[in-house]
Order: sequence, then structure tokens, then C-alpha cells
Amino acid sequence: MEHQLPPEGDWRSWVIMGGRGAGKTRAGAEWVRSMVEGPLPMDPGRASRVALVGETHDQVREVMIFGESGILACSPPDRRPEWQAGRKRLEWPNGAVATVHTAHDPEGLRGPQFDAAWVDELAKWKKGQETWDMLQFALRLGDDPRVCVTTTPRNVGVLKALLEQPSTVTTHAPTEANAANLAASFLAEVRARYAGTRLGRQELDGLLLSDAEGALWTSDMLAACHKKGFFHFDRIVVGLDPAITSGKAADECGIIVVGAHMQGPPQEWTAHVICDASVQGARPSEWARVAVEAVDTWDADRLVAEVNQGGQMVGEVVRQIDPMVPYKAVHASRGKVARAEPIAALYEQGRVTHTPHLTALEDQMVQMTRRGYLGDGSPDRVDALVWALHELMIEPAREYRRPGVRGL
Repeated sequence: MEHQLPPEGDWRSWVIMGGRGAGKTRAGAEWVRSMVEGPLPMDPGRASRVALVGETHDQVREVMIFGESGILACSPPDRRPEWQAGRKRLEWPNGAVATVHTAHDPEGLRGPQFDAAWVDELAKWKKGQETWDMLQFALRLGDDPRVCVTTTPRNVGVLKALLEQPSTVTTHAPTEANAANLAASFLAEVRARYAGTRLGRQELDGLLLSDAEGALWTSDMLAACHKKGFFHFDRIVVGLDPAITSGKAADECGIIVVGAHMQGPPQEWTAHVICDASVQGARPSEWARVAVEAVDTWDADRLVAEVNQGGQMVGEVVRQIDPMVPYKAVHASRGKVARAEPIAALYEQGRVTHTPHLTALEDQMVQMTRRGYLGDGSPDRVDALVWALHELMIEPAREYRRPGVRGL
């Protein structure tokens, strides 16, 4: 497949980013063969000293060397290298040698020198940057030392820095690019579970999902809060951040449905983000209808709308759709970050969960930082989420703690 073939041109690092089962290991193994093998079994190749670097010795041995897509499985009998267990290395008939190194021991790369390296799952290494740096000092043999990196992308500094280097080239493939070699039941199961989620985009589509520096929410935090099932809620609120303009260039209208369990004292309350019904480019009458429909669909107790920009018009257009809708207008007296920080704290405490597949909302959340929103446009989905959670979790808790108030 095209993503498994080395790119042409002058590069030092080739990064193959792909989903689980996309054929990254086979690509790495075949690249090592292409570097060490000559035209005939005993002829020298471009490289004669190769570093095989994985997270642990077991993973290098069981995946990169002895795995079903590893070096030994890919090599024809007359070119198959010999595994020398005591020395932890492979030796080819033409004298080329590949030695095993791990990310748990970056110092083990001091001393050896190489003209090629295969690095597997760089993005999951705990000592990724240290190991990568030591490998770069060791890649000094020959006229054109090169490294192939096969990894499922994760938002880690060592991978992001590598991708930004002008000497790096990248190929990419989702899991389904290798569907012919994967069990149909595996594909059906993982797609059913993870399609449309941030975890699925990372682990199946092989996409690098970036969190802004200093983000109030991180990808790991959001992945941990996904929860499926049917829930009973004490209250449900629809948060609305209206768009005043319409058309293709207009901001989105954030419409987020959130439910809460509110038994016991406020520190025991929890919330669940049920649905994202946001729309883009809609006229006021259109987004108002969607918001009212969300109230009806989820039997919500209240529609909470920010009216800083639309003012009285927001309530009027909502009432035109349904005069009896339980509606509350709220005014933002503080900036977006100040409003979002106490909500982010609820997530840090593990008190907010998400229905999976809220990808667009979560993409905005990881771009919200203490310095402001770093994404494109306006974080309308996040604003609607924040207003809903304020209504459910923050304001009632303040009322609960007022002198003389025992409960709600």
C-alpha cells in the first residue's frame, strides 16, 4: 500500500502514522530489509548497522522481530537474519547487524553508532524525548543515515517536534486501509465502539489530535470521561449560545444538552453531557427551533441562553417557536475563560461524563486555555456547555450553601 512505501527525496526521518492494524509494523520491517539487503543475499545494502528501538525488549522482540509482520516473517529464507538471543541482535547473511534498544534505557544508545534505525510506537514512550535525542547522536554512520518511525499518533511533545522538522516526511493511513488483512469482526466492533470519538480518530484514523498548551481540558481527560448507558437525571438543561448572524461564514450556534444527578450535598453531584445539537449558519428562527426541539426531546427543565449579543431578540425568537418553553436569559459579566475554569474543575474532579461521539465539542474544549480560545472562530459549543453546567452545578451549589439553606 502507498502509505507503506518510503517517500522519495532527501529526508532523515520517515514517520508512518496510522491507526491500529493499519500495517505500520509490516512497513517498518520491509523498510529495514530494503536498507540492509543487497541485490543478492551476500551483497551489502545501504545500511549495515541498524538500531531497533521499542518501548521494552519484549516488544522489540515479539513485535518488530518475531511478530507476524516482523522482520523474520517478512524475510525470504536466503535473506533471513539469525536471531542471537544472548547478544540481543539480528545478523544477516551479508554481515549487516541490527541491535535491540529500549526507551526505558536511553543511555544504552550511548556508544553504539548506526546508519539506520527503526523506531516503533514513539508516541507511547515514557522517556521518549531522552531516547530520541540519544538515538540522533548515534545515527552518524555512512553518508545518509535514516530512521523510520512507526507509531499511532498521540499528542506528545517528542512526536510533535519531530513532525515539525524540515527533514521529516510523513505518511498516514487509517485502520481500514488494511481491512483485507484484519478480521471483519474486529473492524465492526471497534467502529461501533469508537467511530466519531476523539479516541477513535486517534487510534483508528491515525490522526494527531492537538491540545493547546495550557488547555483547560486535555484529550486524556476527555477520553477518560466517556460513559455509555441510560441515565436518570434529577434535572436536564439545554445550554444555548446563539449566533446573531447566519450563512456559511457565520459562527456556530452552540446547543448542548446536559443532565445532572443532584442527590446529597453539592460535592456529590455529577453531570452528564447528553447531546450536542449545535448548528452552523442557521437563521435565528432555525437555531431557535433546534433548541426548543432539544428541550422537548430530552424533557429538559430549562433552556438557558446567553443574551450578551442578541439581547431581547434571543428570547423573542425562542418564544415565537414555543411561548411556553421554560426559558432563562443569562448575561456574561466575566470572560469566557473565567466562566470556563470552574467547569473545568468539575471535570478534574471526575464529576462530569460525556456521551461518546461529541467530537466537535471536544475539539473546541482542548483549544480553550487560560490565555483564551486558540481555535478557529468562536467556541460556541463550549460556551453553551459552560452555561448549562453553571445552571446545573454551580449556581444551585451556591444557593445550597447560603446561610439558612439546607437543601434544594
